Amino acid sequence: MHGESERTVSQQIGTLNEGPLHAALKAWYARPGDALEVQVSGYVVDIVRGDLLIEVQTGSFAAIKNKLLALTAVHPLRLVYPVPRDRWLVRVDAGGTRLSRRKSPKHGGVEDVFAALVSFPHLLARPNFSLDVVVTREEEIRRHEPGRAWRRRGWVTVERRLLEVVDHRLFETPASLAGLLPTALPDPFTTADLARALGRPRWLAQKMAYCLRHMDLITPDGHQGRSVLYTRPNPPRS
Repeated sequence: MHGESERTVSQQIGTLNEGPLHAALKAWYARPGDALEVQVSGYVVDIVRGDLLIEVQTGSFAAIKNKLLALTAVHPLRLVYPVPRDRWLVRVDAGGTRLSRRKSPKHGGVEDVFAALVSFPHLLARPNFSLDVVVTREEEIRRHEPGRAWRRRGWVTVERRLLEVVDHRLFETPASLAGLLPTALPDPFTTADLARALGRPRWLAQKMAYCLRHMDLITPDGHQGRSVLYTRPNPPRS
């Protein structure tokens, strides 16, 4: 057990740099009886539910790689990761006053988790690790900062805000991620085939293939022109 003063210190450390999206997801995921901002093995963990540690991560998995490796060595840990299905882009001035708000034409899905998982593709192979992908509707707040983000003409994302949780999907083994492969894929297939079947950009299909290959869920099977062909050990029947 931790004393009240120890818990207060943990809360301050854990929430010091917490953004609105992180805070909202933590509040959404927490249940009565959970402990929040608890220090475990030298790290502050967002939620402790019995023996289960729950960590919300809204950015790169690589940024918390050491934390995940250390904690999953001795504790079951669930990583909660949001992907926006719909986003509204909000521009604000230096004082935070809203200048405009528009809906992005881009739509996301559960498979967007591979963009983060690509930095640590063996994560789900760890026995104590599970991944909960939360599909959201969000606002992305942007502020103009000259000289930065030249592709966006100086508009920099300063925070993300949760509007609604649409769905979530729990993955506890590498094999469960293979379920995100469309059943209509040819066998073998290229990342171009995968992108078409998903209705998503090829760069995302390439990251997905990279992760699944490193999990031994798909294997290279020659080439088609300059593209690698992949096959599934047990492809689903049509």
